[in-house]
Amino acid sequence: MLILGLTKTTLLDYPEHVATTLFTGGCNFRCPYCHNRALILQDSTMQPLSEDEVFSFLLRRQHVLSGVCITGGEPTLHPDLPDLIQRIRALGYLVKLDTNGTNPQMLRTLLQDGLIDYCAMDIKNAPEKYAMTVGSHGNGEALLDLSAVEESVQTLLCQHKIPYEFRTTVVEELHSAADFLAIARWIAGAHAYYLQSFVDSTGVLTPGFHAPSAESMQSYADLCRPYIPNTNIRG
Repeated sequence: MLILGLTKTTLLDYPEHVATTLFTGGCNFRCPYCHNRALILQDSTMQPLSEDEVFSFLLRRQHVLSGVCITGGEPTLHPDLPDLIQRIRALGYLVKLDTNGTNPQMLRTLLQDGLIDYCAMDIKNAPEKYAMTVGSHGNGEALLDLSAVEESVQTLLCQHKIPYEFRTTVVEELHSAADFLAIARWIAGAHAYYLQSFVDSTGVLTPGFHAPSAESMQSYADLCRPYIPNTNIRG
């Protein structure tokens, strides 16, 4: 398992839990506003953590932490993800998965085998703007095959085993009111939907993007609530 980072303690990444966050390397999207450039490109300056290092840390923190958040990059790209989670759960930890939804088979396996306790899935944009938002349009693709993402959306909407959320990072240059109306109709009835404002940083894949205004964020949330009552602004 390619683990390129570890946040020792977080109160934000796993709702209602004191957790640690593991960052896996590699991603099949190239969202231009992504702030984890080094992770998705697997920068050679980043030294992978061995599983021995990770589990030594988790053993020491068993009485301090209650959860482990696995994020990326895109964790479901790694076929040994279930094995890693089984070892984490054997230590008594709850596990939260962050995913872009492009591997619905892995998501179903984790749910069916009871390996995750919470899932956060990114909704990048309205379907017709996905290619632009995830960096695929540079290959001449105006549209992107969203069948895998749609399958993951439906998997989460139709299951009742674990709590979950959908979330969108909102970028002034990429999102509009019409986009959020389309998203809300797409994931209508979801357990929770969070809008989080883009935050600029030195690690952004493509510099030059901006956060929307607070007024825009509020108006987008208001548009979504008739379809997803539990819509909130995070951060």
